Amino acid sequence: MENWQNILQQSLNERPLYQLDQNQLTYGQVVIKLLGISLDEDEYYNQLYEWVYESNNNVHLLSEETLDRTIDNKHFQAIQKVMNILHDQDLSINRLVAFLDGESVLVKSSTPAIHRKIRESTIKVLKVFAERETKGIKNAELRRVLVDLVKWSYNHLVPALEESQKKHNMPKFLWYGDASKSQVYFIYYLLSLGCDMLFVHPQGKDILEYLELDKEVYFTHHYPQTKSPEPFPKEKRRRTATVAYRASREIENILHYEGSNLYKPWQFRDYIPSSVTLKTTYDEIFLLEKESAMIRPNFEVSNGEVFIPSLFTKIMGVSRKRSEYWDRLHKIADNEHAMLIKKFPFTRAIISDYRYHYRGALRNGKLDPELMISAHYWTYSQLPIGLQKGLAAAISRVCQKPMLKRSPDESEEETSIFLFAQSLLIPNDILKLLQKFDYSQEIPSIIVFKTEVNGTFTREDAAILLLMNAIGLDIIIYNPPGHLDIENFVSEVTFDVHWLEDIVFELEYKEPSFIKRGFLSGLLKNRKGE
Repeated sequence: MENWQNILQQSLNERPLYQLDQNQLTYGQVVIKLLGISLDEDEYYNQLYEWVYESNNNVHLLSEETLDRTIDNKHFQAIQKVMNILHDQDLSINRLVAFLDGESVLVKSSTPAIHRKIRESTIKVLKVFAERETKGIKNAELRRVLVDLVKWSYNHLVPALEESQKKHNMPKFLWYGDASKSQVYFIYYLLSLGCDMLFVHPQGKDILEYLELDKEVYFTHHYPQTKSPEPFPKEKRRRTATVAYRASREIENILHYEGSNLYKPWQFRDYIPSSVTLKTTYDEIFLLEKESAMIRPNFEVSNGEVFIPSLFTKIMGVSRKRSEYWDRLHKIADNEHAMLIKKFPFTRAIISDYRYHYRGALRNGKLDPELMISAHYWTYSQLPIGLQKGLAAAISRVCQKPMLKRSPDESEEETSIFLFAQSLLIPNDILKLLQKFDYSQEIPSIIVFKTEVNGTFTREDAAILLLMNAIGLDIIIYNPPGHLDIENFVSEVTFDVHWLEDIVFELEYKEPSFIKRGFLSGLLKNRKGE
């Protein structure tokens, strides 16, 4: 860790591998990925602040929040002109770059070696783009990438080049947090140019993975934990951890690290939950319902995400052993982490048009959780921030690949907008379940008891159940007459269906007797060790 910091302070001619031969400059470039966050978060963020604002290294901060998005109109018009030529002709990448250079779009440098390197780096970026994107440089996104590359080059690279050349150096940049597709290509451009680059992501995401570069080229340091990135510090934190505090955090990290299978309560409150829907037999439903998430098969914690093995199943008909049927149903429905639904619809429809809000929350064609959470229409701002992020991420997933069947004459986007709108209207009782959901512990259940006489199961109901499944809740639907309800709205591959022996019509939900209710309550408490 210390060696790269020493190299970062050195001028080019002091660095390892330095060589200047016939205008060809070679030197040791610093490229390091710092993934995750240290046990002492205050010290971690103070270190980031010092690197950018207090050190003599002249490290320039780049992030989604700090990028200057202004562009000179003459540059924009020049790019449009070159893109029109590309549309009409089959240009090679070299000719495309020659046209850009001829239109004075590329950054200029008074140093011939750097000027040549700028052109070579642009070619290199476009070659990677052509390899990664469908249709190569004919891909429609090339225009956006070029516009972003040019405006960020003039707004950030040019000032840094002018400053560093006075000291016979190359620019140094620290990229913080997530990056869009255009931003990743801009970062690769800076790398190819020879700039020193620090990549910092507290959640442990490798933003260069999209480009599928050779990972061995770059040194990577993994901190012992991952957390959602906080805003880049604008001042130093005043708190200092004691020796005892640091020792306790180190012990916690040893005992409760992501793969330890020994987790403390609410350890993953800031993680993103995601369901792994289990395919089970009928009898396994009631065995798994007793188990906490971390005991179930395929439970996993990795890179800030919790993968929760959950149930999404429908039980058609009624068992001939009626007492067993009701006993099993009562045991799962009377759990304090369960919600029983017997009247339909259980959610209401949103009438307003959310098309504008939906499109405003898109980033690179996908709903962005941060944009949703910061919007005025977000109805869950009272919830803990970790739960808000988990909810927003789940909404993004269900809208990205809708498992909801389309209505007649409905486009895929309209289906996603419907899911998006309904996801902003989660019933209060279900919200309470979510707030009690400790992702590694007991999984909340939604028990749906649907007959032909207790109302109409709606598309809005189906949308909420899909969202709850995406978060990791257990969904168990009982339908004694064997009728279709959720199947009318949701793809059948999403859930299991189990048929029991008897079809029973107009069956009322049978409440457990007072004596049996007390007995069941005692069983539940004993199960938890109370």
